Amino acid sequence: MNASGKSGHGIMAHIAAESPTARGGAVTGAPLAILKAEGLVVFALATFAYSSTGQSWWAYLILFLFPDLSFLAYAAGARPGAAVYNALHSYVGPALVGFAGYEDGQPVAIALALIWAAHIGFDRMLGYGLKYATAFGDTHLGLKGLARKEEETT
Repeated sequence: MNASGKSGHGIMAHIAAESPTARGGAVTGAPLAILKAEGLVVFALATFAYSSTGQSWWAYLILFLFPDLSFLAYAAGARPGAAVYNALHSYVGPALVGFAGYEDGQPVAIALALIWAAHIGFDRMLGYGLKYATAFGDTHLGLKGLARKEEETT
């Protein structure tokens, strides 16, 4: 049985039924809208701040998607995949890199931190949150991708 009380089929139905998201572990309603709005603000401000670094916009475009390479860790399983993905999709990393760059006078580190923060903000704006260890599509902002489609069809 899934959260809606319907019986699903296949592994995705099992994941959807067993996920923290399906058991009420996802943000919904006004708090979700606020988190998405925060993501938009972080994306916009980090991108605006990047514009003052004098760094290449080509570098911004290329490095913007770099944190998403963390999905490759899912080849080792959902638990290590979620751990690596979450490490690269938490604001802690860019905050530390940006602070270190500021303290050491390293504008490239600051630029990298801004790109990284912009990426995370963009993901949050779209509703992609930190991952639970159950499946790639099981996030703190709700089910995404196959996990969501399975939940909707069961």
